[in-house]
Amino acid sequence: MDETVRIREARREDLDRLQTIEAAGDAMFADLFGPEPFGPDSAESGEARAAEPGVLLVAVVGGGAGADERVVGFAHVLEIDGAAARGDRPEAHLEQLAVLPAFGRRGIGRGLVEASCAWAAGRDHMRITLRTYAEVPWNAPFYARCGFRVVDSTVEGGEFDTAFQRGLVETELGAGLERRGRRVLMVRDVGPGVGHGAPTATRARSCAPGPGR
Repeated sequence: MDETVRIREARREDLDRLQTIEAAGDAMFADLFGPEPFGPDSAESGEARAAEPGVLLVAVVGGGAGADERVVGFAHVLEIDGAAARGDRPEAHLEQLAVLPAFGRRGIGRGLVEASCAWAAGRDHMRITLRTYAEVPWNAPFYARCGFRVVDSTVEGGEFDTAFQRGLVETELGAGLERRGRRVLMVRDVGPGVGHGAPTATRARSCAPGPGR
């Protein structure tokens, strides 16, 4: 089997796999925090994700010598309109990143992050944001290694005090995510002059994946 990992935009036939991949990533959180709210029914369907503005990127293996491709990870980037962000400029938000645990530590998560940033830059976004756990090793520390930094979203009227970000915090509180650990907002600049890559294939094995919870 061809073990090279390729990253591309999701196709309709990929969507059924995404919920299974997300649920497998959530199981890591269930092991850490307990099953609620990370049970098997917490994962969103691929169809629902595809219906939202933005892009779904998938990491696939196989497909060589007549073999079928297998989707082993995905990134979901939301495109937020200016009314929910700030001013009239849309923003990009990495809503979810998930990789099958069996394919961890192969650089797949990092590749999906870089492809997400490249997509955002290609859409003329200046930055991409995400929310995650501060202390979970495969969350904020992973994203920091990928070039994200923690920012203060609590300043009223501040740069990150937007309707979209406030809505995310309310959703997390409603789901009880804060009871399991401190949540942070992170941002990475992707505008002109900022270096980033958009790998389409990789055999790298140096960076663990970072599920986007």
